[in-house]
Amino acid sequence: MTEHPLPSGDRRGELAARLERVRGRIDAAARNAGAVPPQLIAVTKYFPADDVRLLAGLGVTDVGENKDQEASAKAADVDDPGLRWHFIGQLQTNKSRSVVRYAHAVHSVDRPGLVTALGKAMAAEQIRRDGQGQPPRPALECFLQVDLRTVRPADASGPAARGGADPAGLTALADAVAATEGLELRGLMAVAPLGEDPADAFARLRELSDRLVADHPGADRLSAGMSADLEAAVAHGATHLRIGSDILGPRPSLR
Repeated sequence: MTEHPLPSGDRRGELAARLERVRGRIDAAARNAGAVPPQLIAVTKYFPADDVRLLAGLGVTDVGENKDQEASAKAADVDDPGLRWHFIGQLQTNKSRSVVRYAHAVHSVDRPGLVTALGKAMAAEQIRRDGQGQPPRPALECFLQVDLRTVRPADASGPAARGGADPAGLTALADAVAATEGLELRGLMAVAPLGEDPADAFARLRELSDRLVADHPGADRLSAGMSADLEAAVAHGATHLRIGSDILGPRPSLR
């Protein structure tokens, strides 16, 4: 692992306190649900690589990013084999080759074209690694992102859109991932729709998950829940939580 100097202790203390509070909320939610605490993914988008290193020192093993340009640079800078990188944003097909170089999982698989692109990217990455005498990389874990809105307008990219595939197309999308070499179907991902009770949305997600698992028993993971609604997500079976602001704090100035 590349050695880097760490920032001053003030930021570490802030992150430690925030992380402790979030972990406490997760543990309490899991106790209330009679469940195993979900895997915490610290969403570090817009924050520097130094914060990722500090979080790793505090026991965080999984980090999430939603833009490839930022994620690829940050993963190379941190260079910690103990970290798992999760791509959680909308992914353009032309970024697939870059993403498979560092990502442990992609949580936003939402269309057949992206499945095809990721499969080709994985094949190319294995060839690249073999040519450089590197071991092959593990299969890329894939979560199908589903749109949980109860009403989908003709303009599916309108102001209420949070991304994701129409639930009616999940079966075909899941079959495509399962049939693609180098990809591993792990489950579903969703964001609670704006203006809706997240508990209702995550209850629908759990129903969709149960149907998916009936056909693909290994695809039993649920990536759901963020800072504002993690308790509702845990209550409905979330296995992965994507928490950003409650751990990292307010988004830094982008000036």
